[in-house]
Amino acid sequence: MLDPALDTLFLPLATGALTWPRSGEILFLRARMGQALLDRDVPRDRFLCRQSFLPFAKDLALAHFPRDHGPEAPDGPFPLVLALPPRQRDEARFVLAQAVARAASGSTVVAAATNNEGARSMESDLAELAGNVASLSKHKARVFWARIYPATVNRPLLQEWLALGAPRRLAEDARFLSRPGLFAWDRIDAGSALLARHLPGDLAGHGADLGCGFGYLSAEVLAHCPKVTALDLYEAERVALDLACENVTPLGHGVRLDFLWHDVTTGLRASYDFIVSNPPFHTGRADRVDLGQGFIVAGAKALKPGGRMFIVANRHLPYEATISAYVARHRVLAVEGGYKIIEAVNIQAVT
Repeated sequence: MLDPALDTLFLPLATGALTWPRSGEILFLRARMGQALLDRDVPRDRFLCRQSFLPFAKDLALAHFPRDHGPEAPDGPFPLVLALPPRQRDEARFVLAQAVARAASGSTVVAAATNNEGARSMESDLAELAGNVASLSKHKARVFWARIYPATVNRPLLQEWLALGAPRRLAEDARFLSRPGLFAWDRIDAGSALLARHLPGDLAGHGADLGCGFGYLSAEVLAHCPKVTALDLYEAERVALDLACENVTPLGHGVRLDFLWHDVTTGLRASYDFIVSNPPFHTGRADRVDLGQGFIVAGAKALKPGGRMFIVANRHLPYEATISAYVARHRVLAVEGGYKIIEAVNIQAVT
């Protein structure tokens, strides 16, 4: 798969505008695997890759790239820091601030993004943070870099942007901590709220929340379904899962909770009496209907006889055909505000 930002990230090192440091670990923030990392000149054994999204982390592990393993991983300083800042502005600024904070004096921070993800704005942000910046463009993407010297780093701005990665309470519902970069990070998503309003209060037994985010749907299940005995929360983004654990654990009141860093599309780890989900359907700006379909297939296969699955989706997404292929009975419970709520019931072997 093409990855213009990753390919462009290594352009200054390939052209000789920059050189690889002779020694020391190379920090790679928001790292992801791609063909550019397989170039024979890339010192892959010296990389320290930080990636909290499980599918990307697995790809790096399969390619034997050293990865960050939690709080005990070194924080630097590093002779070179690479970064692929995300599209969300506050999160991108946090990533750039992390890169500058962990760079050794006289070292280089190199970052890249596609043009439609805001590469020029990110370049301006790095310049504001660290001083003069150089850049190159290719593949409809932009790579930009800066030498890091303590005397030229904007220290107040650095501290301000590092704070952007801190969890914060939602203004509309103080039960929840969230942070920039997560899905609907600063609000209760309208689709999830619609699903919560249509969940029946008689849900019981062992359930699952697929793609739990910071835990909103799970919290609503626990608040309104007293017969639930166990709830598994699945999430591929580790940052979101950690917040879900912090948000939902105090609400459990005797319900067994399990927080699973897991890619739902690879299948679930148990069978369930009920499942709730607001499945993802995009990667970056691109629609990925197959992601939502993968959630539906995994959920349908994991339903116990008589089990029920409740899905919220944008009205235009063609999920009913996928549900019909795996679950004998389904119905649309509600259509409102551009969303639809679908209930699917596994009637196989039910007497």
